[in-house]
Formats: sequence, C-alpha cells, structure tokens
Amino acid sequence: MRSLATTPDRSRPPGIGAALAAAEARARRSLLRGHNGGHAPVNTIELFFDLVYVFAITQLSHHLLAHLTWAGALETAILFGAVWWAWMWTTWATNWLEPDRAPVRLMIGAVMLLSLVMSTAIPKAFGAGGLQFALSYCAIQIGRCLFTAWAMERDDPGNGRNMLRGAIWFAAAAPLWIAGALSDDMTVRIGLWLAALAIEYTGPMVYLWVPLLGRSLLGEWRVSGAHMAERCGLIIIIALGEGLILIGSTYAKAEPQPGLTLALVNAFAGSFAMWWLYFDMGARRGAHHIENHDLPGLVARQAFTYWHIPIVAGIIVLAVADELVVAHPLEPAHPEFVAVILVGTLLFIGGMAGFKRISSGNPWFPASHGYSLFIALGLALWGWLGHPPSLLFFSATTALFALIAVWEWGSFHGGWLERMEARDWRLGHFLRRRLEQRRERRLAKAAARRNG
Repeated sequence: MRSLATTPDRSRPPGIGAALAAAEARARRSLLRGHNGGHAPVNTIELFFDLVYVFAITQLSHHLLAHLTWAGALETAILFGAVWWAWMWTTWATNWLEPDRAPVRLMIGAVMLLSLVMSTAIPKAFGAGGLQFALSYCAIQIGRCLFTAWAMERDDPGNGRNMLRGAIWFAAAAPLWIAGALSDDMTVRIGLWLAALAIEYTGPMVYLWVPLLGRSLLGEWRVSGAHMAERCGLIIIIALGEGLILIGSTYAKAEPQPGLTLALVNAFAGSFAMWWLYFDMGARRGAHHIENHDLPGLVARQAFTYWHIPIVAGIIVLAVADELVVAHPLEPAHPEFVAVILVGTLLFIGGMAGFKRISSGNPWFPASHGYSLFIALGLALWGWLGHPPSLLFFSATTALFALIAVWEWGSFHGGWLERMEARDWRLGHFLRRRLEQRRERRLAKAAARRNG
C-alpha cells in the first residue's frame, strides 16, 4: 500500500517561515547593530573605553601646563589631534558595530590597550617616547578600520569599503608618523607629524577618495544620530570632569592664601557655565538635528567630527587656566596666563558657534557667541596691558561665559526682543524695525539674484 506521506516538493520556493529563519540566522552571525540610521544605545563597554581617554586628556593638559610656550602649545595641539582622531574614529566604528558581540568587544579591548600605551607616551612624545606614541597610534587607526571593514563587508558592503578606504588613508600617513618618531630633530618630528595629521584630517573632507576604489557616498554613511550625539556629549563631560579634577587637586595641595577659595568658586563657575552652554541648547538641538536629517552622516562629519574639535580643545586649555588661577590667585596676570585664557575662550566659543550654526539650520552664527569673541579679545588686551590680578582677570572671563548663557537662555525662552516689546520699550521697537529692514533687504537681494 502506498504511503500517504509525501516528500516535500523541492522545486517550490521556501515559504516566509524559512525566509525569516534565514534572516534571524544572518542577524545572529552579524557583528553590526543593524539600526539602519535609527536609535542605537551607548553600551557599557563604550563607557569603559572612555576611561582611557580620561587619562589621555589629563596627560594633554599636564603636557601643556609643563610647556607654557608657543612650541609647547604646538606640541600639545599635535598630540590632541591624534588623541581626538583615535577616539572619534572609534566612535564612528561603534556606531555600526554591535558591542555585545564577542569579536567586537575584543577589538574594543585591543584599542583600549593601545590607547593606554599611546597615552602613557604623551609626556615623552617629543622625546624618547615618540616611537611608542606613533606605533600605538597607527596600530589603533589601521587595525580598527580593517576590523570594521571586515565586519561590515558581508552585511553593509558600501560602508565596509569606506572603512577600507579609511585604513588606506591611515596607512598612507603612517610612514610620516614613524619617520618623525625616528628623527632626533624636534623640528623635523613636528613637521612630519603635522603632515601626517593633515593627510588624515583631509580624508573625510574628500570623501575618502582612493584610486581604483573611488570615493564614498553620503548616503552610505547611515549613522545613528542619537548615538553620535550622546557619544560626543560624553566626551564633553569627560573634558569638563578632567578640569574639575585639576581644580580640586590643586586646591587640596595649595597653602592657605588670600583669594584661594574665591578662585576655586570662579573656576567651578566657569566649568558650570561651559556645561550649560553646551547642554542647555547645543546638545539638544544637535541631537534633534542629526536624528531628523536626511543625511545624518553629513551632520555627523561636520557638526560632531570637526566642530567638536575646538570645543574639546578649548575645555582642555581652560582647565590649565583653572589650575594656574587656583595655584596663584593674586599674582599679576602674566602673558602666558592671558594667552591660555584667550586661546581657550576663542576655541570654545568659536567651536560652539559653529556647532550651533549647523544644528540650528540657520546660515548665520549665534549673535551671543559672535559678539563674545570680540569681548574676549578686549579682555585679553586689558590683561596684557594692565596686568590685573589673575583672579580678577579670570573672573571677567567667567562672567563672559555666564553672560552668553543668560543671553542664550533668554533668547530661547521667550526672547529678549519680545520681552522689551511687551513692556513697550523704545529699544525693543527700534530693534524690531532694524530686523525687519534687514529682512526686507535680504529678500530683495535674493529676488534680484533670481531675476538676474
């Protein structure tokens, strides 16, 4: 008797169940988050990874503090450029890679170890530790890019090729890093390392163009905007936290003297004002902008990868000013102290202005930040010519940060112009007329360009 059981018809295509099972199997094998530009949470191993860069930022501020010359500032800038690029490219990688997968965790651990080796070499980078710094840095950049390219090639080949292009750019710069480290002439080392950084920082600007491989496309950089914004917010917290550590440790070791506690309060107030300026409007608007932009990769490159460089650098430089004013609050402001405050202020406010310009979608920089840059220059001129007590000069800078915070808070919580108009102030009506006149002129010029 013929069995009622029949063999399956293998000529028929597999059903939806088989397709789902295959998709689940691929997802289990994949090393990627698979967010497709959506939300991706920051993982605990990423926070653990950042601890190494707490140490790196501390090393940078100590290097600048020990070399308060223009040559020392240039050396610190080069070292910061490498530290920032190592952290930022790893942030891009973990935006796509799934940190809960064992191979990804091991890669992050290897990058952490190499970052620790690199950071320990910072004080001696322009001496006997140059080769240690260069080799560990190059290993971080090339190794991580190759791993990410391999991990992405199967599921996201477009981005996999982008990471391969990145590895090629870093490999092109590596001989300059190594040759500079092998040179005993510090002028040669500085020149070669500057050239290496110029190559690496140019890469993303030209879309990582490589002969035969071509260039990347903006549509391929499908990053999670929420993850990128949160990671950059965390590095701001790390930089500000390092400044607080410097303030506290200097205060704890200082001998009792007039103005010491007031210097501590001023240094903390400056850090708090910088936190406010970044997180009250900048971070929230930046996160909203990148999460809702058609090309989040473009915003990640411009607003977070490049415009955060002066923001973080400014915080590190101002941490040195914190240490100096707490250590010697009533000394006359010497030129190095004035220069540190001026450079740190210009970097931070200028970086914030660029970041907020992009995140707001406006073609102009925030007026509060633009005018404050000129005020900072005026304060520096007063410091150079008048030699006021360090604490008084530092307090004026803290007041400038507080002024920007109050100005910006009022602008985005009801508006200063609207408040003056509501009280029927003449100044409010005058400024409104001026704004309307400028708006009409801009519209007329735009219409003339269209018709011309």
